[in-house]
Amino acid sequence: MIAVFTDMQAQQKKGNDEQLAVYYYDRKEFDKAAVYFDKLYDKLPDAYYNQYYNCLLELKDYGKAEKITKKQLKRNDANVYLYVRLGTIYKLQGNPDKEKEQYNKAVKELIPEQSAIFALAHSFEDIGLYDYAIEVYKKGRKEFPTTYPFYYEIADLYKKKGDLKAMINEYLDAVEFRESELYTAQANLQQSLGYDDKKGGFNNPLLKQELQRRIQKNPDKIIFSEFLIFLQNQQKDFEGSFIQNKALDKRQKEDGTRMMELAKLCISNENYDVAEKCYQYIISKGKENPYYDLAIIEKLNTSYAKLTLQNNPPGAEVTQLEAAMEAAIKEYGISNLSLPLIKKSALLKAYYLNKPEEAIQSLETIIMEYTFAKNVMADIKLDLGDMNLLVGNIWDASLLYSQVEKDFKYEPVGQDAKFRNAKLSYYASDFKWAKTQCDILKGATSKVIANDALDLSLIITDAIGVDTNDVPLSMFASADLLILQHKYDKAILRLDSINTLFSEHTLGDDIYFKKAEIYKRTNRYEEAAKMYQNIVEFYPTELYGDDAQFKEAELYERYLNDKEKAKQLYEEVLTKYPGSIYVVEARKRYRDLRGDVVN
Repeated sequence: MIAVFTDMQAQQKKGNDEQLAVYYYDRKEFDKAAVYFDKLYDKLPDAYYNQYYNCLLELKDYGKAEKITKKQLKRNDANVYLYVRLGTIYKLQGNPDKEKEQYNKAVKELIPEQSAIFALAHSFEDIGLYDYAIEVYKKGRKEFPTTYPFYYEIADLYKKKGDLKAMINEYLDAVEFRESELYTAQANLQQSLGYDDKKGGFNNPLLKQELQRRIQKNPDKIIFSEFLIFLQNQQKDFEGSFIQNKALDKRQKEDGTRMMELAKLCISNENYDVAEKCYQYIISKGKENPYYDLAIIEKLNTSYAKLTLQNNPPGAEVTQLEAAMEAAIKEYGISNLSLPLIKKSALLKAYYLNKPEEAIQSLETIIMEYTFAKNVMADIKLDLGDMNLLVGNIWDASLLYSQVEKDFKYEPVGQDAKFRNAKLSYYASDFKWAKTQCDILKGATSKVIANDALDLSLIITDAIGVDTNDVPLSMFASADLLILQHKYDKAILRLDSINTLFSEHTLGDDIYFKKAEIYKRTNRYEEAAKMYQNIVEFYPTELYGDDAQFKEAELYERYLNDKEKAKQLYEEVLTKYPGSIYVVEARKRYRDLRGDVVN
């Protein structure tokens, strides 16, 4: 009974010693903690060595720390990380020769086991000796060359050293070692190098340089070409991506699939020049290529997007593109493949070549003689309605819009048709009906249609109010129709006449905004900027206040080549119109112009 009680008492005393040791250790009262760890270490050296060692270093009792560390080594000489502890003691004692001797001994006596390699490397890493830690991992690599070569651990150490080139090459070595490591390496590189939100890619030129070097050294290692293409696409270096993709397509004797995918990516980023190159490369492969016909069509579609992106494209280029489209339509006939070309050719005729009747006939032939999917036909009917409006066939346009609205009543295309009908009523000065339709469309599924409907409703409300003269608004609506018909000079005269005839009208900001639209379309950017400035100065709180502020900034950035002025105007969007829908984009452009790098 007495023996049992004594044993319980001893366990209780050990528990109390451990609690007190940890308590004082956590409070950094190392002198008190050392008293208890000294007792605990004698009983269980492996369990309490680390904390006791740390206490002794804090108390500068280097002799005792050396003694217990050597004791631990005698207990298990495989724990070579303990030599690093001895080296640390000698460093604190001011003995660099003995310090270095222990570090070298640790590396030399390292046993070929992964756990031992990690333990020793971490010991070096913990005290900032990254070169020794790298040496340990490289020694481990020799022991495990095909199972676990420690690429990621070494790369992380090079990162801590600030040697980015060496770090990059470790990750690339990991990819070369096993190609399935590509995505892990890319994720680590993105985290380590940073991501340039402005340029859309890894924020360091070294990676591209090292990839190019490896491709030149070993062109058959396709994985590095794929990695470089990924990087170039991220950075929107589509010209470089085109060169690499073309080289791979030829080397691998592929069918052009990668070039078709690159073309789509370029188009989504509005890089039409490289997209055209991709399609031309496919075309150059010859008619036997499975993408040959599609490439011809898509190249023409791309050329159309590129040309119509301009406010006032050169007439000769428009004529040349139309001729090429007509040739392709003749070659391929009327089909799902050629239908987009037929539609775009009609749009060129109607809006750029002053041949609206020919355009209308082209689309009417499709509607009357061919059968395509209902949604495809709906788009054609909307375009045909617009073209009829262009030549003054108001009721024909309304009929077409109404057909689409009926067929797609609750879908965005149907709501689009409903809004076009509302605008048609607006052009015809039936403002009450137009406003009623716009008010319904404020809840449209499409945010664009909802916003446009809201804007038109507000214009009508502000211009005529209750029982007031609607003649100024009728003149304004007719000017709006003239703009749609590309009769810009007549539209400006009509807008100016409103000011002359009705000095008390409320359409001042609307008139400036429409004139700015005309000047932009005719490349008169300084005059457009002046119109926007007039709105900001005289009508800052009206409907177009924030629109004018943002669009003026955009003009200075993109067309008037005054980045400082653009930066100032974007900043004013943020300060004057904090609730504007343009705030997010204005902030992004302001930061871009200021040169911020957002990682």
